Amino acid sequence: MKQDLTPKEEEAMNIFWQHGPQFVREMLNFYPDPKPHFNTLSTVVRTLEEKGYVAHQSIGTSYQYYAAVTAEQYHKNTLSSVISRYFKGSYLSAISALVQEEHISVDELKQLVDEVEKGTK
Repeated sequence: MKQDLTPKEEEAMNIFWQHGPQFVREMLNFYPDPKPHFNTLSTVVRTLEEKGYVAHQSIGTSYQYYAAVTAEQYHKNTLSSVISRYFKGSYLSAISALVQEEHISVDELKQLVDEVEKGTK
């Protein structure tokens, strides 16, 4: 996992995470109308493979693709990347910004601290 995902790549990854291994043609069933063109989706999946998020196995003359990274690994990596990039690696600065911008209340923060303290006992 070297690079961030585009929205279209993340959408494709969600299909792998939710539905398991897929042929590109099968993936089209999980898209709402208007569905992407087969070639467009195929390019997205190959790009995901180049980035290390997807791998494939040969079945006959086709490739069945599967997630090489779990959703949890991706989310953890993405959060770490955001913290590193925008908060100079400081999780405390990130939480402080959430409180200051009122995305999390002081009461919610206290509740979180209580939960963490209970979990470490």
